[in-house]
Amino acid sequence: MKKEFTVPDAASMPRFSGIRTFMRLPYEPEVQEKDFVILGAPFDTAASYRAGARFGPEAIRRVSSLLRPANVYHRVRPSDILDGVDGGDIMTVPGNTEATHQNIAHHVQAWAEKGTVPIVLGGDHSITLPELRALCSVHGPLALLHFDAHGDTWDHYWGEKYTHGTPFRRAVEEGIINPSRSVQIGMRGTVYHPDDIEEARDLGFLVITADEMREIGLKETMNRAIGRIGSSKVFLTFDIDFLDPSFAPGTGTPEIAGFSSAEAQWMLRQLPDINLAGCDLVEVLPSLDAAEVTALTGASFVFEFLSLLALQKLKRNKAITI
Repeated sequence: MKKEFTVPDAASMPRFSGIRTFMRLPYEPEVQEKDFVILGAPFDTAASYRAGARFGPEAIRRVSSLLRPANVYHRVRPSDILDGVDGGDIMTVPGNTEATHQNIAHHVQAWAEKGTVPIVLGGDHSITLPELRALCSVHGPLALLHFDAHGDTWDHYWGEKYTHGTPFRRAVEEGIINPSRSVQIGMRGTVYHPDDIEEARDLGFLVITADEMREIGLKETMNRAIGRIGSSKVFLTFDIDFLDPSFAPGTGTPEIAGFSSAEAQWMLRQLPDINLAGCDLVEVLPSLDAAEVTALTGASFVFEFLSLLALQKLKRNKAITI
């Protein structure tokens, strides 16, 4: 019988003690059946500007020891409901995107085949493509819920098809996501052509730009996103540059006029009824992260992912009981 994970009591063991796993979870690299697994993908070769996100998983894990086990908003303690581990880092090959993506896809698929929901810490946003490949092989094409300043649907950079600016065009081309059930939220900033934002819409995505979000409000934004996704299995990907640089300075391609950490947290908390197949949190760049603000925000959002999984499990168990 599976047991829920335990968060060590900070009153008996200081938070700065122990091995740096996410929220001091048990470290279990062996693939096994769990409710969730935290995995690191320390890879930034596919970044187009600032490198350094390879150190994101380490920074997120380190600062996550600050997190306490209960979510007051949802009135849950994920550690009372879920059985999960930190599975460590996936092997990456610096400078070799193809080999790294193959490793990520293989590793994520192995966990997903056990019924375990993977939560991956990036790394640049290119890592999401192999995650989607892996999960599609288990669940079929997924809905995508994408928080980002950028649509990441370019066709290529410098003639390269696989960068952190291209994963979702490739995902549509490969048939591993269903764009008619997918949403991109928060796009903003300068582009190469005034109509560039239409490329993602032409691929089939519902795109709600930052300007549109402010016109319709955050509640309506989330209502539209949830309606679009419906009952589909969904992959939630969160690029930390969705936030304004004042809230997340440690990232590779910042854009002004973003959202606050409070606004983003509220939006994530509106998703207890979506059917999560996997999640990731990408583009944290510690070398530019004053006072670990960006890493702490990323860790806090991963805790919100865990809270959603806990609510999802409670709902599923209630349906079985009834």
